[in-house]
Amino acid sequence: MAFARLGEVTLHYRDEGPRHGPPLVLLHALGTDLSLFDTLIPLLPPGLRILRPDARGHGASSVPPAPYAMGALIRDAEALIDSLGIRDAVVMGVSMGGLVAQGLAVKRLDLVRGMVLSNTAARIGNAALWEARIAEVRAGGIAALSEATLARWFPRPFRDGPIAQDWRARLEATSVEGWCGAAAAIAHADFLATTATLRLPTLAIAGGHDASTPPDMVRETADLIPGSRFHLIRAAGHLPMIDAAPACADAITAFLQEIGHV
Repeated sequence: MAFARLGEVTLHYRDEGPRHGPPLVLLHALGTDLSLFDTLIPLLPPGLRILRPDARGHGASSVPPAPYAMGALIRDAEALIDSLGIRDAVVMGVSMGGLVAQGLAVKRLDLVRGMVLSNTAARIGNAALWEARIAEVRAGGIAALSEATLARWFPRPFRDGPIAQDWRARLEATSVEGWCGAAAAIAHADFLATTATLRLPTLAIAGGHDASTPPDMVRETADLIPGSRFHLIRAAGHLPMIDAAPACADAITAFLQEIGHV
């Protein structure tokens, strides 16, 4: 296990593959951790240097007191990438991780040469929605909203199967403080204006059964970036690297090849 002390937070991360391989940074969704990509990684092209951290408040990373700001999540990713000497990475962010990827690209184009925005948007929900969810978790723990979360994450019948139920357990094991802190960051993140200034290769992936960031929302974000590619995985939900890993890997591989990253 690798850890990086970055100011007020200590991040757990995995840095795998050849040190001089083309870098791919993977940023997970709210209520998950770096294991979100376990099934996906073996399906990606060989030779990549793959960095994947646990966000603050998640996995084995430290849990500062809530609330968090999206700027802090972006600084965490920036500081970790800097500390490892990585430049010109393709950054893939899922849901919350996609917001971090957009903010990082705006701030540090020397670190980001391309983005994969998976099941995310420039703005996800609104402050009132997220404040209501935070209050629910504070009152009843993450289990209070795990059923509704799984309904947004996975299509039927997948969410009744053992893989989805394993992810329910992982969601419910997330720190309440960490979940609430990161949810507060999402609540106040609005990158509509700044993402529209980006000019870099971008692939946006949507799931046909995603009830959290539906395809139209993902497409609207992709349309902010000239020349971006939009890819719909019809059978997938909010986490296609879980319920449609081969199709997700194929889309990412094609994108990496198109932009000459592999």
